[in-house]
Amino acid sequence: MLSSKDRAKLRAMANKIDTIVIIGKGGITENIVKQADDALKARQLIKGRVLETAFMTAREAGEELAELTGSETVQVIGSRFVLYRPDPENPLLN
Repeated sequence: MLSSKDRAKLRAMANKIDTIVIIGKGGITENIVKQADDALKARQLIKGRVLETAFMTAREAGEELAELTGSETVQVIGSRFVLYRPDPENPLLN
């Protein structure tokens, strides 16, 4: 569980990163879960976006994807969400 201080640090880091995961009208597919999982392995912190054509909100998508990838939802703003999963050997937060 992230503290509010950790969340603030991660939000600041997330400002500088590009959106990697985009969810459209197909919703969260196996492909999207794999893409997010691979990105979390490589980067620990990823940003996603939900298109207007999707049948879910950014909060719903972020929470579902977090559950499926074993990560945590850091932030949801508008159509974007940020997920974090620390690397046990080299976490972003100390």
